Amino acid sequence: MKILSIASQKGGTAKTSTSISLAAGLAKGHATENSKRKSPKVLLIDIDSQANASKVLVPDYLDFDKDDTIYRTILERQSLPIQKTTIPNLDIVLSHILLSNTDVELTTAKDHREARLHRELDKVQDLYDYILIDCPPALSWLTINAFTASDKVLVPVSPGYFELDSIVQISKTVQEVREFFNPELSLLGFLFVMSDPTINSRTSLQLLRQTYPAQVLKTIIPRNTDIRDAHFDKQDIFSYNATAKAALAYKKLIQEIFV
Repeated sequence: MKILSIASQKGGTAKTSTSISLAAGLAKGHATENSKRKSPKVLLIDIDSQANASKVLVPDYLDFDKDDTIYRTILERQSLPIQKTTIPNLDIVLSHILLSNTDVELTTAKDHREARLHRELDKVQDLYDYILIDCPPALSWLTINAFTASDKVLVPVSPGYFELDSIVQISKTVQEVREFFNPELSLLGFLFVMSDPTINSRTSLQLLRQTYPAQVLKTIIPRNTDIRDAHFDKQDIFSYNATAKAALAYKKLIQEIFV
């Protein structure tokens, strides 16, 4: 696995927090610390029009215009504008609010609208060991572009009935993209996030494991205010507090899926 999409049909499922934490943790060497290998080179592609990952990892994000972002790749069919982040070994392709218009424009497009990201990513992927894509909280043409370019999809799932219900649709989308656009795509698994000691959380996790026994990852990400505080401070969780519960959990997740 080299290219991983982090996706959820619903908002508020720690999708972007997971994208930032995995990208930063890989760049900091949490997948290679028990070996003699150097820290990998990582690229994070922010394809969510909310641009939250971009705002956290690039403090001067507001100084960039749309032509410095993934907008130009998806809407104008130009090369990927890769930027540096504050973290060594981690680069980013920034997002832009105007991506919210993508579905309207791509619906009438006559070219390979699902492969615009894939086509440009092919040109740079040899420069990186890992590429992560933070998808929008919707099953849109942006998500289809991400899935078409990816090897696997990771789906964060938070506690709650409607959150579990949304898994059916995103699983169907993975199957459809595999059938029509990317036969190599597969589901990495479901990541239970925002876990806390409540009946709702315990019941949700139990239902998730009963329904998808082979697809739920072992690592559980706890609800932790350090994540929110880190992002408010424009830092990843490892830079903000490497001993926080969320940091330890994401480090464990990196060991589970990348080692």
